[in-house]
Amino acid sequence: MSELPRLALSVRQPSAWAIIAGHKPIENRTMASVRAGRMGVGRICLHAAAGLKEDEFRYLYWRLQKHGVQCPHPSDLPRGAIIGTVDVTGIITQSDSEWFGGQAGLTLANPEPIEPIPAPGALGYFEWHPGGSLAEPAKWMTKWGTADPATPSDDLFPDAPIAFATPPKKPWT
Repeated sequence: MSELPRLALSVRQPSAWAIIAGHKPIENRTMASVRAGRMGVGRICLHAAAGLKEDEFRYLYWRLQKHGVQCPHPSDLPRGAIIGTVDVTGIITQSDSEWFGGQAGLTLANPEPIEPIPAPGALGYFEWHPGGSLAEPAKWMTKWGTADPATPSDDLFPDAPIAFATPPKKPWT
């Protein structure tokens, strides 16, 4: 990709990965954030936010798994970087899509991944610039998926997917 758009939208992982991988066609926002962020249609960069809490990841991992999508390990997801581009094709306030939930959603198409470019994020659409470094994995991320945090996950059933007896609690309302 030769010329990247100057505007970006920051999205937490693993949603950012799911968008760029073509699995998540809607990014949910409040109407207030759509207005305040001056969001509209057009090609933008997608920024993977630096922050990520375990309860958010657990819920989104489960949600992706429910759609038949195997999410990468949290320590393998780049954070604090531009990770690709996507077309925002519209702003919706209702949809039958399982990916829609909330007041508004940005409909997305034509995702194109790029090699991560470290960059600080911001709220709403923002003019991005390269800088900084990728966020380091938090301690919980390196232990994710292990039965015993002291035991590496590849010791026992290395190919077994993470399963949930009950759906994780939605971390936001």
